Amino acid sequence: MAHACAAATRHTPASHYLRCEGRELHYTEWGATDAPPIIMWHGLARTGRDFDELAQALADDYRIICPDTIGRGLSQWSPNPVAEYRLDFYAALARALLDGLSLPRVRWVGTSMGGATGMHAAAGTLRDRISHLVVNDIGPELPRPAVERIVEYAGNPPAFDTVTELEAWLRVAYKPYGWQSDEQWRRMAETSMRRLPDGRVTVHYDPAIVGQFSHHPNDYDRWSGYDSLRMPLLLLRGADSDLLLPEVAHAMTERGPRALRIDFPDCGHAPALNVAPQIEAIRQFLARPDISAVRAH
Repeated sequence: MAHACAAATRHTPASHYLRCEGRELHYTEWGATDAPPIIMWHGLARTGRDFDELAQALADDYRIICPDTIGRGLSQWSPNPVAEYRLDFYAALARALLDGLSLPRVRWVGTSMGGATGMHAAAGTLRDRISHLVVNDIGPELPRPAVERIVEYAGNPPAFDTVTELEAWLRVAYKPYGWQSDEQWRRMAETSMRRLPDGRVTVHYDPAIVGQFSHHPNDYDRWSGYDSLRMPLLLLRGADSDLLLPEVAHAMTERGPRALRIDFPDCGHAPALNVAPQIEAIRQFLARPDISAVRAH
């Protein structure tokens, strides 16, 4: 299996902060500032650094923005978690980010929660501003057992004496991501950890983010918004995913934007988007002409 996908040029990401909806949002940026922009939005308990391999591979051709959602990574934790840890606020953050960076139109790649945020924003706050939408292993409805599994591990983050122990835990918790190199697992540990007052280390997010599922139990029920989408949509799915069920994925190919669906073997929820077949599928999809731009001419 081809695990690596080499970029023609090695790119170093720049780290930035921007005030969005009154909150400080951190993001990494790759590529030239005058290149076509892509937003890459991560999953529930992760950070924008999950996209390092994909961003590196695409940075020759695109300007790539990888935000940490509020409450994750280096972004501010919400002082009002019940109101702000939800898709409506994430979509508002996305609009403020695009406005703050003067990006009238973007491509969007979203994993899990980031895919849900992209679909929700495309149906509302960013309607007509997303030209291509890549949704990685999430749909407009979620199975309850998978949600309960996620809430259980994300809502009770463990703490460890050493980074090595944290990495070992991440390797188990995120095994469904599929193959990752030792270097990638180490980077995951180092870029998604914080040290507690007692000196131990834990994952770098606010545990209150899982309140989304109890305070807003229908937040991920989004078929009406999905059915309103008209841009090209690429749906990626881990073949063993318990979050995006096959019947939901199939319905997404028949309704709304009629997604192009690709299932990847040897992973569940969610493909890490770090190996050649996954990266090339995204590259080819994003290279398609912007339908609205073509129609305008």
